[in-house]
Amino acid sequence: MLEKNQSAPLFSSINQHNETVSLADYAGKKNVVLYFYPKDDTPGCTIEANQFTQLASEFAKADTVVIGVSKDSCSSHENFIKKFDLKVDLLADVNGELCESYGVWREREKEGVKSMAIFRSTFIINKDGILADVTYGVTPEGHAQEILEKVKAL
Repeated sequence: MLEKNQSAPLFSSINQHNETVSLADYAGKKNVVLYFYPKDDTPGCTIEANQFTQLASEFAKADTVVIGVSKDSCSSHENFIKKFDLKVDLLADVNGELCESYGVWREREKEGVKSMAIFRSTFIINKDGILADVTYGVTPEGHAQEILEKVKAL
């Protein structure tokens, strides 16, 4: 598991427009909120994405970009964004490398069945590439507001 005050793992992945997005793109310029969620257009993930969207202008004022990550495809992300008019970039980590590097790809047990899934988690990366905050096991409702308060305190 990653911890606060360590260097954020570098990443480069494609977004909903099939464009490459890298942590290096924001170095020295913007803080990054990188949030991992299990699946597009599911109840908790929709709550989280909508709440980050509602606060998008506040994050922008705080010099922060919000990026969601799941193992869904670019086209799935594009449909999810269109359906809810989302204002966040979504990275398609279809091979799971980004999930692995941030320690969010984990075994879970649901109704007695074990499987691998994304452990809903959020990382605040400051302009210097350092993890300013690490939250594993996120509850979607109200999470975006909590993260915004943490970003404002940077």
